[in-house]
Amino acid sequence: MADEQPGKDKWLPLEANPEVMNKYVSNLGMKLNYSFTDVLGLDSDLLAMVPQPCVAILLLYPDEEAEGEKSGVISPNLYFIKQTVDNACGTIGLIHALGNCQDQLTFDNGSFLKGFFEKTKNMNPDERAVALEMEEAISEAHESSAQEGDSTTPNRDDRVDLHFICFVHKDGCIYELDGTKPSPVNHGPSSSAAFLQDAARVCQEFMARDPAEFRFTIVALTATN
Repeated sequence: MADEQPGKDKWLPLEANPEVMNKYVSNLGMKLNYSFTDVLGLDSDLLAMVPQPCVAILLLYPDEEAEGEKSGVISPNLYFIKQTVDNACGTIGLIHALGNCQDQLTFDNGSFLKGFFEKTKNMNPDERAVALEMEEAISEAHESSAQEGDSTTPNRDDRVDLHFICFVHKDGCIYELDGTKPSPVNHGPSSSAAFLQDAARVCQEFMARDPAEFRFTIVALTATN
């Protein structure tokens, strides 16, 4: 996935599969009163099928060169972590989703997730990346989860041209969180009530960059029905 560099650590790519993601985060200590679910489409009828409240969106899309978008005004309350391991964007997307929704989520005492977010809450994005690299529990959990799902697991050295990013609402705006970028990207005003529709709009903007491309998968973090 994005920013592949020779000599860097490389994980197996994670599948955009809600069942795999839910098992992954549950094994790391998140209670599933919130869980990941497929977004089947971006028209109003299909968005209406997504359980509410929806607090984060993960988008898997064809990797491409950044278009030089400006970051805009950034909330100081965002949890942002850099990606320093190849093919780790699935885990980085999950961490962005969970890290920015801690008020709604519940983590087991003594669990990896509860401890990691407490340990890194006052770190900068680069320091968080270093802390993540040092955590054997997360790399082992990622590797195990990457071998599950419906698709054939690629070889570790295969070029993977799909990339995960996360969208969250924070302090009145919708943000794109991509650990390969220098900072979050502000995509404009939003609210908790309008977040899903606003995230769908931004996803459509990504899709419009190449109308012939169809390899897009959208997963939502929502209250569990």
